[in-house]
Parts: sequence; C-alpha cells; structure tokens
Amino acid sequence: FKLFEGVFGTSDEVLGAIESGVDFEKRIADIYQRCRLPEDISAAFDQLQKELSDEIKAAMSDTRRKLLENFDDEVREKLKIREQDSQAILNQFEQRLMQLTRHELDGKADFFNHAAFDLYHLPKEADPGTIPLGRYELPRRSGDALTYRLGHPLAEVVIRQAKQRSLPTATLEFDYGAHDGKVSILEPLLGQRGVLSLSLLRVEALDQVEEHLLFAAITASGKSLDREQAQRLLSLPGQVIQPTVALSAAVTDALETLTDQQEAALHQTIAQRNATFFETEAAKLDAWADDLKVVLEREIKELDRQIKDAKRAATAALTLEEKLAGQKQVKELEKLRNQKRRSLFDAQDEVDEQRDRLIAQIEGKLEQTSELLRLFTIRWSLG
Repeated sequence: FKLFEGVFGTSDEVLGAIESGVDFEKRIADIYQRCRLPEDISAAFDQLQKELSDEIKAAMSDTRRKLLENFDDEVREKLKIREQDSQAILNQFEQRLMQLTRHELDGKADFFNHAAFDLYHLPKEADPGTIPLGRYELPRRSGDALTYRLGHPLAEVVIRQAKQRSLPTATLEFDYGAHDGKVSILEPLLGQRGVLSLSLLRVEALDQVEEHLLFAAITASGKSLDREQAQRLLSLPGQVIQPTVALSAAVTDALETLTDQQEAALHQTIAQRNATFFETEAAKLDAWADDLKVVLEREIKELDRQIKDAKRAATAALTLEEKLAGQKQVKELEKLRNQKRRSLFDAQDEVDEQRDRLIAQIEGKLEQTSELLRLFTIRWSLG
C-alpha cells in the first residue's frame, strides 16, 4: 500500500500505524517548510515512505493481527482486509457451508483447513457423474482444486442430507474459548445455560414462497435471547453432552410463545409489504389513466380550436362551394372530436375495469398460507 495516498493526490490508509523514535510530525513539517512545489513535496514524501517502509509493513502486520484477535466477529465481517493478510477469513456463508460439510462428510473426506478438503468417498445419493473425487476448495483460493461453493452438486447433497436428518432434543455445551474471535453479545451469557429451538416458517403469498428461520431461546432464569445472540451461539464450537433429553411443559410453552410472537410479526410484515405492493400497482394504473386523459383532452382541445377556425372560414367564404367545403370540414372535425371524447370515456371505463381486475387478482393472492416446521430444540450451556 501507499502510506501517503491522499496527500497531493496519492489515500491515507493508516498514518498512525508508525511507532518509532522518528519524530514523524517534525519530518512532515520539515517537508512543508523546505518544499514549495507540489512535485518537490511529493518526492519528499516518497523518500520518507521509502525510509520507513519496513517499519510501516511491520506496524500494519501487527495492527491486522491485533484486529483479527480482538475485534468482534461482526466487525471483522464488515472490514475489508486483504486476503493474504487475513489468512483466508471466510465470509459467513462459506463458514457455515464448510462447517456443515465437515460434519456431513465425516469419514468420507480429509479436511486440511477451513477452505479445502480431499473427498475420497462419495456420500449417499451423490452422482459420480457430477461429483468427482479429489480436492475441493472454496472460491478465490489458490491451486488447481475443484471449486466448492453453494449450488455445487456436492454442497446440495450435503445440505439435503443434513435437512433430512431427524434431530432429537439434546444437550449441547458450547465452548466460547475455542472460537476464533470475539463475540461481545455472547459474553454476558458465559457460565449460563438454557434452551433454544429453531423453526422454519414457509409463507406463500402473492404467488411467492418465502422461508424464514425463527429462533426461540431463553436462559435458565427465563431471560430471552435476541435473534443475533441465538445465531451467534450456534456458530460456536460445541459438543453433545446428552443425545436425548426431555423438556418440561413450561419450557416447551415458553419456546412456543416466542416462536408464535415471531411468526405473527412476520405475517404482519408480509401483509404490510403486500399492501404496499397493491398501492404501488394501483398508483401505476392511476398514473397511466392520468397520462391518457391528458393526451386525449389535449387532442380534444386542439380539435375544438380547429372546428372554431373551420366555422369561421366557412362563414367568411364568398362562394357556395367554399361554404359547403367548409361545413364538410367542420363535420369531419366534429366527428373526430366525438370519437376522441368516446375514447376518453372508454379509457376511463377501461381503467375502472383494470382496477377491479387488479383488486380481484390481489385479493385472491393476499391470503397467506404458511407452514411452520420445528427443526430442532436443544438445551445449551456456554462455557
């Protein structure tokens, strides 16, 4: 990078990364005192950057290392860190895909890091014609490996296999210390335990199907976790302590209440969005009607002017032939004007009919049909 970009056209990435015995501020002040022309100033900055290049690189490397170690995961996801310095930090979807793949291909693949694995045995339902054995890597990685991503036939098999599995209520222990990163919103939950359920809500409305994940989680003391906390909790490393456990009716009711509240809120959001869609479509129809009305009224007004001129010309005509020709022209213009008026009325009727059709069409689609599927429920503890 260029440290002094932004100074005379060149970005200021991080000036404060330098820590040494060099009095940095004095060096810059000296440059401005000695140099008067822009090219002299630019050359002086280039020389200073060259002298401090090793220190700049070391400071930036240390800064990035500290960032990766101490920043929250959500902050790291939003920062643009160079790929070679971030040591292949994966985006959220890639992380989840690789975690799921590692679990589902246990005994069928060897994983080398968070971005690559060797597939040596096909999972069930896998098509050898579309899923070859060999090394797979996530996109943007080096080497000649097969590209592994969402949508890949192997990924689809892995996801389908996981979705079809029946999951009994179990006890899981999550290990915050084993997570590579910092998640501030989970730190208040350290040492606590509780229950969590995840449900899939599928809603069909306006000929579209939407799917939403509903998180319901509470601590042993009865405090609810928000959606972000529940999501982050499930992203931590963990282990099954008890493969099957029973939940009390009170706990089950509490989870169902939280799920029902989220479902109701989502239905309300979808209903409001559908109402906005109807208003938008109705506004488009009204705008089209207004435009058509303006055009026709303008044409009718122009015909009125032409008829008036034609009548005046016919009255002023000197011969009978000219008067007859003028009256004929007036009749033709009046006939055309009547046609335009009928077109205006017909257009207004058409708009009303289209609005009625729109209302009937949307009324039939506004009714939401939904299906709620409980994916799993766990007892959890965070240590």
